[in-house]
Amino acid sequence: MQHVPSLVTGPAAAPLPALHAMLAGIALAVRAASADRPRAIAEAIGAHVGDPALLAGLDCPCSADRYTRHLLHADPDGGYAVAALVWRPGQMSPVHAHRTWCAFGVHRGVLTESFYDFGADDALPRPSGAALRRPGEVGHGPPDPRVIHRLANLSCREAVSIHVYGVRYDRFGSAVNEVYAD
Repeated sequence: MQHVPSLVTGPAAAPLPALHAMLAGIALAVRAASADRPRAIAEAIGAHVGDPALLAGLDCPCSADRYTRHLLHADPDGGYAVAALVWRPGQMSPVHAHRTWCAFGVHRGVLTESFYDFGADDALPRPSGAALRRPGEVGHGPPDPRVIHRLANLSCREAVSIHVYGVRYDRFGSAVNEVYAD
């Protein structure tokens, strides 16, 4: 199994106690919770994600083209990975469900989480609601093609969120999202 190094190892890791505490909480939740792992991980994220010092000193640049993922931690056994996602104003995920469990929390800025479902005759999902996610707020979901959402930065400031998925980081592109619409 390939080990992907974490951004928070080595000498630069010392000034990041909030991030290390969050990563330790996530690791405990992954190992301890089996019935409702995504909720337990979201709670572990929620205990720290609103701390303004969480990512202090880490270089997590954004991209003009799309939201950007930055690896924070990769489980050495390949069971999960933690990433910071940086969103410029107007950037959004595709409309998607998850092929693996997931949990996330907003660190900075405001994200809009839109929810979708299928009507009786719908070939594509349709909007069914939305929620604003502010710093410190979390969400989670199971691997279920019927649990469909989109995250978007509809504000005028950059946003940063922390995401944990039940796959290796190098599989994020193919094993996380079941995309319905861009």
